[in-house]
Amino acid sequence: MAEIVYPPVIAAARTFFRALDVRFHLEGTENVPRSGGAVLVSNHISYLDFIFAGWAAHPSRRLVRFMAKQDVFEHRISGPLMRGMHHIPVDRGAGAGSYATALRMLKAGEVVGVFAEATISRSFTVKEIKNGAIRMAQATNVPVIPVALWGSQRFWTKGRPRKLLQRHIPLTILVGEPMYPKRGEDVNKHTLDLHERISTLVDRAQRTYPEITPGVWWQPAHLGGTAPTPEEAAALDAAEAAARAEKD
Repeated sequence: MAEIVYPPVIAAARTFFRALDVRFHLEGTENVPRSGGAVLVSNHISYLDFIFAGWAAHPSRRLVRFMAKQDVFEHRISGPLMRGMHHIPVDRGAGAGSYATALRMLKAGEVVGVFAEATISRSFTVKEIKNGAIRMAQATNVPVIPVALWGSQRFWTKGRPRKLLQRHIPLTILVGEPMYPKRGEDVNKHTLDLHERISTLVDRAQRTYPEITPGVWWQPAHLGGTAPTPEEAAALDAAEAAARAEKD
């Protein structure tokens, strides 16, 4: 497919983060295949995770087609960019169409990006994940690539003001070894394995992060931060969902 929008967006992002002296630390990027389809699955802690999860595939010269909420495609600024980069809109009321699009892309040799938690984790731990990534990999016989991001929440996350111009922020991207779920194998078992792999990567990213500061909002509670616990985060998510349902 024609790549008119994606390369300039990547170039602009590289220039922007270089100007801010974002201190990237990447490991395991060789696990992203240089050709053929793959499902890249990342934890989700920031509104900017599309950029940073895609960064994991850049050393392999791959462009990631992310599955994202339909709302993002309807925005007057982000919409044309998302469509131009051939990302995949997800209508939560009619998900079959986006799933079919993702399968077509995987069969065509594309890398499809998935945030399997569905929403940003307020606790900065890995929430329960959906099994769609495993099902897509099984249906198309492609690998699943687990990815952990850490540091992106400091720029912009749920419930916090945007701080996009901060300088010298460390940002960790860890790519795990591929999984190869086969058709007919237990989907739930593979999903639990994927959750464990991402959680292990996230924990390593957190514990090896250059700035481990107790008491800050962007640290998880179990590492001495003031982020909500997973239980508190779940309650906040439930209240938000109830409020949204009432408006609809």
